[in-house]
Amino acid sequence: MQQRPTELDRRTIARLTRGRIRVDARIDLHGLTQSAAHRRLLGFLENAQADGARVALVITGKGRPGEPTAYGMHERGVLRRSVPEWLRSSAFQPIVSGFSEAGRRHGGAGAFYVRIRRLRD
Repeated sequence: MQQRPTELDRRTIARLTRGRIRVDARIDLHGLTQSAAHRRLLGFLENAQADGARVALVITGKGRPGEPTAYGMHERGVLRRSVPEWLRSSAFQPIVSGFSEAGRRHGGAGAFYVRIRRLRD
């Protein structure tokens, strides 16, 4: 059984942000519906894993301000909120070993670094 993805450690995030660890693959989910984004992200990460990628950058965007809710708060960034839930789900566990919000250089709060598991023979 696969372990659930964990947060990336600060040192790894710093090395990614400074360009000392290479981002092997990237995907931009801007403008997609949740279902389309989920399908595209899963397929993208499966292909990246098959190609031997170790780190992917998933760009969600920060989202547009939404309509006021009952509590007066504006709902923003549906994909930004959904992607971490997806990455923790059982569908992604064989692919994703960890993830964290990206550094400012790679999009900050509108993107995630995703560490990809190696395929076992």
